[in-house]
Amino acid sequence: MRSGAVGLGGAVIMSAALMGPAVSVYFNPQVAAQQAGAATPFVFVIALVVVLVVANSVVEMARVFPSAGSFYTYVSRAIGPRTGFVTGGLMFVAYALLVPAELALIGTYTHDILAGYGVQIHWTIISAVFAVLVVFLSLRGITGSLRTALALFGAEVVVIVLLSAVVLAKGGAHGLSVLPLLPTESPNGLSGLALGMVFGILSFVGFEAATTLGEEVRLPARNVPRGIYLSLFFVGVIYLFCTYAEMIGFGVDGVSRLVADAAPFTTLADKYAPWLKLLVGLAGISSIFAVTMNSNNGIVRILYAMGREGLLPRLLAKVHPVHRTPTAAIWLQAAVAVVFTYVVGLISGPFNAYVYLGSVLTLAIIPVYMLTSVACIRHFAGRRSWWRHLVLPVLGILLLLIPVYGQVYPVPAAPLRYFPYLVLIYLVVTAAIAIVLGRTRPAVLSRAGAILATAKSDG
Repeated sequence: MRSGAVGLGGAVIMSAALMGPAVSVYFNPQVAAQQAGAATPFVFVIALVVVLVVANSVVEMARVFPSAGSFYTYVSRAIGPRTGFVTGGLMFVAYALLVPAELALIGTYTHDILAGYGVQIHWTIISAVFAVLVVFLSLRGITGSLRTALALFGAEVVVIVLLSAVVLAKGGAHGLSVLPLLPTESPNGLSGLALGMVFGILSFVGFEAATTLGEEVRLPARNVPRGIYLSLFFVGVIYLFCTYAEMIGFGVDGVSRLVADAAPFTTLADKYAPWLKLLVGLAGISSIFAVTMNSNNGIVRILYAMGREGLLPRLLAKVHPVHRTPTAAIWLQAAVAVVFTYVVGLISGPFNAYVYLGSVLTLAIIPVYMLTSVACIRHFAGRRSWWRHLVLPVLGILLLLIPVYGQVYPVPAAPLRYFPYLVLIYLVVTAAIAIVLGRTRPAVLSRAGAILATAKSDG
């Protein structure tokens, strides 16, 4: 937790690597295509538009309230401590579940790659190795984690863009076409696009990760917003290019083959560029690990902020005397990650664990984005820009209702149909705890979101 340890580049990498371009284009399009069909690239375009609108509120709040608490701090300061506590609870679900989702995914994906070369190692062992590595890097400090993320991010982007370019240069299955960019290609109409957007937005979850560096980045009021926007535009272009190439590679009439393929980019490499096949596998592993590491860094800082202010046990605010890392928060998050990785992974299978946990965490982060938009409206009420502080926040809330609609109507197959209600129950329980805290420990609750970075006026 060293002030000024991270620059603009680190803020960009924190957000971009957490979005995980390779892992998103490797594993999310085929899930989205189950509902959106050949219009899956269009889903990613709409998801980018939605997230850019939502990012406006996040950026505006980050300018005035730079803090490791991120959304928790924004909502606490603009709406109130009870709502801030609920926001922190939802963020915990979103970020905390992302880590086990990725650990399960990296276990099964690495297992499959090794199996292709005759090496058999159970996915649980592989996941455990990466979990230990994540904890080690977290304990050492954010600078080392970000340097590792930068190296992994650069490698994965080069590989996925190169393969996509090769697929398009060879004309794909049946030549280039504009059909994947049209909403009419969704076989399930608006509902298909809406449900597909759950996994489109999942691909962008983490764009706000730079906000958790509000107390460690230099000039936070300037560099955090810039880091968010730069990472979004950069990763959004990559998603559009790669998902379009993926659909062209399988063919607009090959959606069923794409949906049934556990590793479509490996299939594309095998067909269009066999010399890239090994690099595609390594890029996938590096991307999953970068997402795991950065999501872990994000939730650890949320736990640290809430522990520091007394809303969670103060032990979570304990930092290492040398590395200045929140050690107790790191170990708590590691325990949560291990439990969910193995319980869900062993019951449903590791890839299904990724899909199910990813769906739940997306539904948990959506109300956080909505509350941040409300916080932006309240904080800037009667001041500054009506466009940035009223119109865009309201539009963001309305757009976020689309994927929620897709999760409840028409009713999706089990267990996806139950996830919105699980998140709703969790939200109600968290709100009840906040109310009890407000009545029994008002002094503690009143400190929510109180600590900000000292350099908040630098932009």
